[in-house]
Amino acid sequence: MASTLNTVFHLTDEEFSRLRSFLEEHQWELTEAPYMRFKAQREKISVCAYSSGKLVVQGAGAPEFIEFILEPEILREKMFANASAEEKPAIPFTPHAGMDESGKGDFFGPLVIAAVFVPDEKTAAELLKIGVKDSKMIKNDSTAIEIARGIRRLVGDRMGVVTIGPEAYNRLYVQMHNLNRLLAWGHARALENLLEKAPECAEALADKFADEHLILNALKEKGRKIRLAQRTKAESDVAVAAASIMARAQFVRALRDLGEKNGVKLPKGAGTEVDAVALELFRKGGAELLSQTAKMHFRTAYKAQGLPVPEKQPWTPYLSYQDAKE
Repeated sequence: MASTLNTVFHLTDEEFSRLRSFLEEHQWELTEAPYMRFKAQREKISVCAYSSGKLVVQGAGAPEFIEFILEPEILREKMFANASAEEKPAIPFTPHAGMDESGKGDFFGPLVIAAVFVPDEKTAAELLKIGVKDSKMIKNDSTAIEIARGIRRLVGDRMGVVTIGPEAYNRLYVQMHNLNRLLAWGHARALENLLEKAPECAEALADKFADEHLILNALKEKGRKIRLAQRTKAESDVAVAAASIMARAQFVRALRDLGEKNGVKLPKGAGTEVDAVALELFRKGGAELLSQTAKMHFRTAYKAQGLPVPEKQPWTPYLSYQDAKE
């Protein structure tokens, strides 16, 4: 990737909307400006979204923003669609596990991390044949669930799926004070669960979200013997893609069950619909009910409670408006 401090992209309306939601949820400072949809700033990065469709990323932190946020989170589908077979290097297959998560950017529902072991090239080819690819490229949840059934038929129980429900997620977030540490903990648990069923697995690959030592440090005895690698856009790997689908299928089922339990349909992602349901749940059961269904460090939780959003999100369980005033 080029080291330029001023890079221009052209985004669709949907991509701009997705980018704005992501920046809002991660507490960037957004402002309005002439001829712009919005302008966002954080530390050494400035992001200017122009009405013309142009996105300009500036500042010393621009390369990291492009590599770790814009490309994997916002432009992912476009990049996969534009990648031709000739651009993909032919790498000899080796048995390995892939890991990925679902629910990280969703206000409601759990965080789900899956690890899937692909034992041989034949299984890898069969996975591709049933439609295994990065789950974000699969538009329909029912399709993802059906492919997940096919993955289980092909791989059997050689996988580990960890579902961190909202209440557990909120407790862990308070303890760890860092989403990357929580993700690493979940990846480590999923990998440990997989190794109980597939001790022959010697290598694992995950999408890069932080220093790989975060996952390594969270692993127990079995996991520490494995060779772990992280790379950006790892979902192009069949094992990681399979894990992303297993995680998404479990997230969709858990979100549906959680909504039925509370008598409301819980929407995915973030935005106006999510804000409306969050407010409805808060009015129904206060911060306690909200914390049983949602990730409370998100901006949406503060908005639902009528609270100002703190810069560094020092969230504590069941924070209420009265607590804030005192």
